[in-house]
Amino acid sequence: MRTGSGLTRRSLYHGAEPPPCLRDSMKIASFNINGVKARLPVLLDWLRDSAPDVACLQEIKSVDAGFPRAEIEDLGYSVETHGQKGFNGVAILSKLPLEDVSRGLPGNAADEQARYMEATVIGARAIRVCALYLPNGNPAPGPKYDYKLGWMDRLRDRAAHHLATEEPAVLCGDYNVIPRDLDAARPDAWRRDALALPRTRAAWHRLTHMGLTEAFRARNAAGGHYSFWDYQAGAWDRNDGIRIDHHLLTPQAADLLADCWIETGLHGREKPSDHVPVWIDLRA
Repeated sequence: MRTGSGLTRRSLYHGAEPPPCLRDSMKIASFNINGVKARLPVLLDWLRDSAPDVACLQEIKSVDAGFPRAEIEDLGYSVETHGQKGFNGVAILSKLPLEDVSRGLPGNAADEQARYMEATVIGARAIRVCALYLPNGNPAPGPKYDYKLGWMDRLRDRAAHHLATEEPAVLCGDYNVIPRDLDAARPDAWRRDALALPRTRAAWHRLTHMGLTEAFRARNAAGGHYSFWDYQAGAWDRNDGIRIDHHLLTPQAADLLADCWIETGLHGREKPSDHVPVWIDLRA
């Protein structure tokens, strides 16, 4: 891309990459790390090698004070967390400035589970990034499933807010939802699981029918693509996976979507998470 002087942006920076705020795209990755302390070497290697502009982490399983902030900041990232001891927890890591950070999903003041946070990422274009870890909901029926459905109703209300602003927003994370049979290697094995029950899928479709775009399906209609494999029974070797990590985009963000992909190769590293990152590339 050229500047007004006719020079390329790269030439202005002596052949080096321009600062992230001047790049032509913003790459955002969602990654359920399944314990940031247990997976720290994997996380640090991934940040160095894959270098997302923004990384939204789920299941950090750490209080804010215990999060390995310094090691990540040394790689050039700003760090914002919403943690909880031993469970849940989300984080936003960004090479770009973060503004207007908020923690917690509105709609239930009594909810103490750390599952949601938002921040505006200031790049060539400001993007509201909402990092979420939706409840699993098992066993279903039961109070955990009721909590899951209630949480999805609250998420829908929050999505409505972002749609009303008519600004680019991304709601990304581990949704613990298998949207369609196409998103599971063995759909019948999940029929009675909270991730694929009819009421779960109906709640998901209520979200997407509001006008949100599911980024991966906007770019790839085929089956056989998964973001989670159970540690047990050789699921990874048999590609017996499910796709439960998603990016939902407001229309203004969907207009910027250049690509979406799943970084499956990360699962092959030592001590991997049971999830892999899911990426989107938004044009500036």
